[in-house]
Amino acid sequence: MQENAGTVKRFLGIVLLIIFVAYIAYLIFDARKNPVQEEEEKTDSSSKSLSLWKSILFIILGLSLIIAGGKAVVYAAQKIAEAAGMTETLIALTVIAIGTSLPELVTSIVAARKGETSLAMGNVIGSNILNLLFILGVSAAIHPVAVNVASVYDLAILILVSILTWIFSISKRRIVRAEGIFMLLCYVAETIFAILR
Repeated sequence: MQENAGTVKRFLGIVLLIIFVAYIAYLIFDARKNPVQEEEEKTDSSSKSLSLWKSILFIILGLSLIIAGGKAVVYAAQKIAEAAGMTETLIALTVIAIGTSLPELVTSIVAARKGETSLAMGNVIGSNILNLLFILGVSAAIHPVAVNVASVYDLAILILVSILTWIFSISKRRIVRAEGIFMLLCYVAETIFAILR
């Protein structure tokens, strides 16, 4: 499945970047037009509110630690994977994907435990949109990106899983534990498929 199936050319990369900018502009416009009304009781009762500068400092510090930890995991795991003779596609789908997703996992778990479910969902959805539009767009705009057959299969699986997640989200307006377990099993099945092909 390593045969070349096509190329993401510079023009398409620029189109992806334009779509990304338009999407961000839409989010900003929508947020300004429909500001979220926070609960007054929640803000009034929070005696441990941080100042703006402390909040910014904590964000920068947290991001730095997350990035450093993610890089360390990816580097170490990649060396192990290469020593085991894994292909680049398999390394990207498993080791690097898990390593780069660990920060999102930690952020989403913390947000979910604090009841900030919108933050947890937004983190996951925003990360995928950023990767597909911005990261792929920038990469292709700088240099055309070759796409092999295995990546086409993975994109098809991504589309199916996205539709499945959307169905779970609108069915009960939340993703319940059983659906989460099912999604984890789907990931395990996809990983096994990537290893065996």
